[in-house]
Amino acid sequence: MIYRRKTYIIASSFVEEFNALFNDILLPAQLKYGARLIGRWHTQLEGETSEIFAMWEYDTMEQYEEIERKIKADQEHVRRVQERYDKLGRHRYAEVFRREIQQQFFTSTVNRDRTILH
Repeated sequence: MIYRRKTYIIASSFVEEFNALFNDILLPAQLKYGARLIGRWHTQLEGETSEIFAMWEYDTMEQYEEIERKIKADQEHVRRVQERYDKLGRHRYAEVFRREIQQQFFTSTVNRDRTILH
């Protein structure tokens, strides 16, 4: 198994909209093609900045890459994302994202059957 952590640092004023985008559009596409969400969390940082990160589980790096290819090739999904960006205002994304999106991959140091994921 491999695990992916995807981290976003955003303006706190954008958290509600960003969560709606994730739940309405991004998550369904990931699940449709086989991604397994472990969880997604939010914490308030300094000032008006928030961190949101999600942990995902995949059997292999190849499985992750195949899921990503399918999502990017899904024209209906791409259309829905573009429509949401247009609705929210594309110019806002430069304002609300405080850092580049970070993505890291991990392997577990504990057998899966000894965790809540079994």
